[in-house]
Amino acid sequence: MTLHSMTGFASGQGAEGAYTWVWEIRSVNAKGLDVRARVPDWLEGLENEIKTRASKKLGRGNVTVGLRLSRAEDGKGQMQINTAAMETMLAAIAATQAQAAQVGLQLAPVRATDILQMRGVLEQATAEQDSEQLVQRLLSEFDSLLADFVNMRAAEGAALLAVLTSQIDRIDALREEAAQRADDRQAQIAETLKSNLARVLSNSEGADPDRVAQELALIAVKADVTEELDRLAAHVAAARKLIGQGGPVGRKLDFLMQEFNREANTLCSKAQNAALTEVGLELKTVIDQMREQVQNIE
Repeated sequence: MTLHSMTGFASGQGAEGAYTWVWEIRSVNAKGLDVRARVPDWLEGLENEIKTRASKKLGRGNVTVGLRLSRAEDGKGQMQINTAAMETMLAAIAATQAQAAQVGLQLAPVRATDILQMRGVLEQATAEQDSEQLVQRLLSEFDSLLADFVNMRAAEGAALLAVLTSQIDRIDALREEAAQRADDRQAQIAETLKSNLARVLSNSEGADPDRVAQELALIAVKADVTEELDRLAAHVAAARKLIGQGGPVGRKLDFLMQEFNREANTLCSKAQNAALTEVGLELKTVIDQMREQVQNIE
């Protein structure tokens, strides 16, 4: 499996009979999957089917599907009788004839062509008449467009994979450098502790040497970054495994980045050494950059 980006765009157009249309699918980052379809209301079932099909192919992202549909009005379309309008006209004609008869007037017979020429009785066939066939054609095109959209997100995901791999390698290299800097400062820490211990004992009459030694040992423990470096190594291994397995791993990677950041912060707070602090700050910078990229992963 490969990584997929949550951002993407695809478009397409088609035509059938009197209809022409333009499709657009676009997505941006989101915590979950939210599919919104903007389609003509009279295309019954199209919106729900679009959401269902998209949900089967996409894991995360705020996805918007748009359909702009046009129908040619060239006057050559099929005509139909508006039953309601005709019934209204016939009722009006009957009422008129009855009222005329009451006053002794005889009206000329009304022909069918006269009724059909009345406003609203004969009209062009509405789009709803052929909506079922049109919906099926549109869904067929949507499937192809959705496949293109998924492929585009996969292509962007492949680019993200290369960036993330490089950043993970950099974090691992900085972790090794931090371990070396931590080893280099051991002599400095030991000398500092001895000096502090001697100063305390010489200026604190009656001080318990064992108690002072315990306090200094506690300080030494607090300066030890071995656990932080070990956890960073474990996080590096976990990140490589996640991006290697692919699929919708964005949430897991996002959580892992929080763990990376926590260890880097602790490393900096415990550094007590300019060289180690410098590595810790560089580590935080790379982690922040990686976290920005992770936000785009499905």
